Formats: sequence, C-alpha cells, structure tokens
Amino acid sequence: MEVKNHLRPNKAQMEGFFEGDTETEITMLNLLKFKEKAEYEDGRETDLTGREAYSIYGKEVIEHLKKVGGKSVITGKVSRLMLGEVEDLWDSIALARYPSRKAMVEMMMDSDYQESEKHRSAGLEGQLNIEFQEGSL
Repeated sequence: MEVKNHLRPNKAQMEGFFEGDTETEITMLNLLKFKEKAEYEDGRETDLTGREAYSIYGKEVIEHLKKVGGKSVITGKVSRLMLGEVEDLWDSIALARYPSRKAMVEMMMDSDYQESEKHRSAGLEGQLNIEFQEGSL
C-alpha cells in the first residue's frame, strides 16, 4: 500500500463522516507535516515557513472551535518516535474536541473559518486526522 499525505478527506472518508452517529462528542487527533516554505493557493508572496503559516491558523481556529462548542485540547511538537517504525516522522500533533461531527462540519462551513483555513493549507504538506471517542477502547 502506498501512503500519501493529504490535506482534505477523500470521497469515501467524507461519506463515512456523515454516516451513523453525528451527535456524539468526538476528539480529533491531528498528525501534522509542514512544508518548508508556506505556499498560498492564491499565489501571494510570503516569507513564512509552513509551520509559521499553520501557527496563524492554529491561533485563529481556537475561536472557531469555541463558536461551535469545541476546544483545542493540546498541541505539541513531535520530538521522537518511541515505538514502531515510520518512513517520515510527523512534525506536530494537535487534539481538538468537538461536541459532535455535526458541529465540526458547521465550523468548516463557516466563511470566517474558511478564511483561516487558507493558512492551514498553505502551511501543511500533509495531515492525518484520527477521530475517536474518549473513554472507549
């Protein structure tokens, strides 16, 4: 299996997101890989690194999360791999809690969020989002 970094869910992932329980609280584990230099889709010139562009998004997304009843739980820079093997280590992690999948979609559809998201896309080479419900194994 070839592994590729993506910035957006594929069709099957989005369809699955709307199936089943969309009302229960979820937490998203975000594994982040930054570009060396930020690249904005609108072609604007920038001296920002990928990490710096994503940092702008990270600060702004806290307010977007609050608007839908969510919150940023923890963020951190990956320092090393303790167990297992990977081809390339992720740069950072972030945990965000949402009251529901429905609330997460509401946030992503908000025009203010979409403006902030431009910094996310500019800064990230790729991302994995792992959805889970706390306390369940």
